[in-house]
Amino acid sequence: QVQLVESGGGLVQPGASLRLSCAASGRTFSTYAMGWFRQAPGKEREFVAAISTGGNWAYYDDSVSARFTISGDNAKNTVFLQMNSLKPEDTAIYSCAAVRARSSSYTEKSAGEYDYWGQGTQVTVSS
Repeated sequence: QVQLVESGGGLVQPGASLRLSCAASGRTFSTYAMGWFRQAPGKEREFVAAISTGGNWAYYDDSVSARFTISGDNAKNTVFLQMNSLKPEDTAIYSCAAVRARSSSYTEKSAGEYDYWGQGTQVTVSS
């Protein structure tokens, strides 16, 4: 089992930055690739970013690739999502997820492939 707990969400103005954290516990963190997803009210969950187990590979949705950065700290079993230049359309519940890695470079954008999910943290971007 892997337990995931997100933090760092909040209410910010357009153009601001937030850093989300996802702390993992349970099985060896380094055997799992990680991802961030978000779900806005009335919309389906969508992929945001993913990172490989060693952190050497990352993959982003086009809507955030120029503004968001995913990173990981294996020693602390934590994955981060740095979000810059936030827009109102970024408002959503952000959740992290873990999937058993198929290779050292494996990243995954399909939510259905993930094995474990956190509860999510609310991000609201509004003036």
